[in-house]
Amino acid sequence: MQCRRGDGGGLTTDARSVVDTAEIGNYHYGQNHPMKPHRVRMAHNLIANYGLTKHMQIFRPRLVEWEELTRFHSDDYIHFLRLVTPDNMHEYLRQLQRFNVGEDCPVFDGLFEFCQLYASASIGGAAKLNEESADIVINWSGGLHHAKRSEASGFCYVNDCVLGILELLKKDQRVLYIDIDIHHGDGVEEAFYTTNRVMTCSFHKYGEYFPGTGDIKDIGYGEGKNYAVNFPCRDGMDDESFTTIFRGVISKIMEHFAPGAVVLQCGTDSLSGDRLGCFNLSVKGHADCVAYVKSFNVPTLVLGGGGYTLRNVARCWCYETSVLTGIDVPDAMPYNDYFEYYGPEYRLHMPVSNMENLNTPSYLSEMKHMLYEQLKQIEPVPSVPFHQVPSTLQTEEKEAAARDAEQDDPVMMDVSGDKQVPFLEKPRHPAEYYD
Repeated sequence: MQCRRGDGGGLTTDARSVVDTAEIGNYHYGQNHPMKPHRVRMAHNLIANYGLTKHMQIFRPRLVEWEELTRFHSDDYIHFLRLVTPDNMHEYLRQLQRFNVGEDCPVFDGLFEFCQLYASASIGGAAKLNEESADIVINWSGGLHHAKRSEASGFCYVNDCVLGILELLKKDQRVLYIDIDIHHGDGVEEAFYTTNRVMTCSFHKYGEYFPGTGDIKDIGYGEGKNYAVNFPCRDGMDDESFTTIFRGVISKIMEHFAPGAVVLQCGTDSLSGDRLGCFNLSVKGHADCVAYVKSFNVPTLVLGGGGYTLRNVARCWCYETSVLTGIDVPDAMPYNDYFEYYGPEYRLHMPVSNMENLNTPSYLSEMKHMLYEQLKQIEPVPSVPFHQVPSTLQTEEKEAAARDAEQDDPVMMDVSGDKQVPFLEKPRHPAEYYD
């Protein structure tokens, strides 16, 4: 979905766009695998039957070529994904091990087309934001945040989050990545660990839990020091605790970093009752984070992510679509193609469990204080009112100058390997980008 900004600085409903990726539900990881792409089809169907699509622009992005995926991923990894199938995988035993493709990330029919589809939606959504034809773009099939440059991980093959951010960096000086999946957004953090043009912020379960990264002491390196923000959480995280820490940390980040665009990963495995999760958030609590990010009026790419109790994934992403469009929807669920999945309640909002919240006030206060101290190390950028949006299109003259500057700029290696991403040398402000 996409949105445009009204003359008064607010978002108009037709400025929100949703990428039509319901066909992602045609792909299957396997009968016993917890990742079910079918959940995206369920979410889209529920969104449509609530009438929310009338308030958004629906678009199908251009399918990206394999070369475009190598803006982040290695050529040989993408080449492997293009060639391997269930019928020939016995010919690729070394590559399967090398690229970590197997039990968690299986080979299935149409694997590469699946990757193309969700990555195209995130790249295309970011391009919409760059063109300023939208202020909010939603891709519920995206958010596969664990994939590394040359490695599948955690049910993720191609990291559409990174590819979307790279697209946004063509225009924006600073991009903020926020992750509310229960699992640490390790693939995205790793990709931008050494740059100050991207800040990554992840709220996640930490400890003996996949992927085992995201300590509060992991803050970035070199030019990227203090630009990786991690809030490690414990079991039983509830709405009140989560929204309090989220609002506090994000407000400080907005103050110090002032991003030109936001990528928000909305994994729903942080919901109460998730098949693989251990948090206790309600749909409303999860959506409150989305609403808070929206309140800053910064162009935002909204992505899906984890979520393994299908009916709750669809409930959450449908409700968050209503939040993003500003359209109130009733709790009583309209009839839809998957109505029987939501019984016997047939409601959008379900009660949470009575599990204990191990995130004590003292623990949360300590973590929050440490992050505030980290963010103080970043000099606040020049004041930029969040209600303003940059002018629509650059003139041809400015575009030509930008192209020339990009050719002349030195490059810096990103942490993931030998991929080169342009950065300016010795910026006058640690988070500002100068001509």
